[in-house]
Amino acid sequence: MASINLSSRDLEAFLALAQAQHFTRAAERCHLSQSAFSQKIARIEAVAGVALFERSTRHVTLTPEGEVFAEEVRRIQQDLQHALAHLQDLATRRIGKVAVAALPSVAAMWMPLAIARYRQAHPSIRVELFDVLATGGLAMLREGRVDIAITAGGDLREFDVTELKSERFYLACKPEHPLARKRSVALSQLQGEAFVHLARNSSVRQHLEGAGVSAAADALEVEHLATVAALVAQGIGISVVPELTLFHFERAGLACVPVRDAQLRRPILLARRKGKALSVAAQAMVKEIVAAAR
Repeated sequence: MASINLSSRDLEAFLALAQAQHFTRAAERCHLSQSAFSQKIARIEAVAGVALFERSTRHVTLTPEGEVFAEEVRRIQQDLQHALAHLQDLATRRIGKVAVAALPSVAAMWMPLAIARYRQAHPSIRVELFDVLATGGLAMLREGRVDIAITAGGDLREFDVTELKSERFYLACKPEHPLARKRSVALSQLQGEAFVHLARNSSVRQHLEGAGVSAAADALEVEHLATVAALVAQGIGISVVPELTLFHFERAGLACVPVRDAQLRRPILLARRKGKALSVAAQAMVKEIVAAAR
């Protein structure tokens, strides 16, 4: 099948003649000389491979094939106008969607403020929030289910990454624990303590093990920070947790003491797919998240 090379100006000329039914008036409407206009119409018919107009000395009318073509051209123009209007709505954030995967601690601490401000500024944008562990968030980002993921670990080589915060860790213990009143503690001071740990697939646990804090054979391991806080509150053990998770432990009435270890830091990272531009709606959400993180 031969390629069809018609421009928008060609289609405008065709419709002008279909409406005016007169070469001179149609040429004037298109700001062309009559000879140039006639050549353009002849070229359109040559490309179409069929006569589109019946010519007489007084006026020009569409052939049956021309009538069909005119309907199609009008539909194309309407579709284009609709597409441009839709694009403008996206660009001005009047419509659209943004999806974020975030660590549960980030989802609880930063995202409520970010989403509230975002919705106030962009009430027509639908926001989706998934509070998932680091590996789950990166999987959603990789699959294209979210625009951005806020994570703290994992293999990030395939993503573009921006650090939002580097958070320190804290000892969480009962208020009557001997270390509870210290201004800070070293990891070495926690040797021999009974620990309550998060599961091995959590970014918290991975950072602790990277700093040399390994779980004893009889240490409790659970999936959720609320469970860790409840167990520590019962005196079953202590835990070491990052700053953004402290609300769980403060609500349980526990003491939270900074850990004195420069290497024990958990970076909170904003990840996006490498080489893929963010939508205008997603860019606006990133700004709100960065503001909340600060």
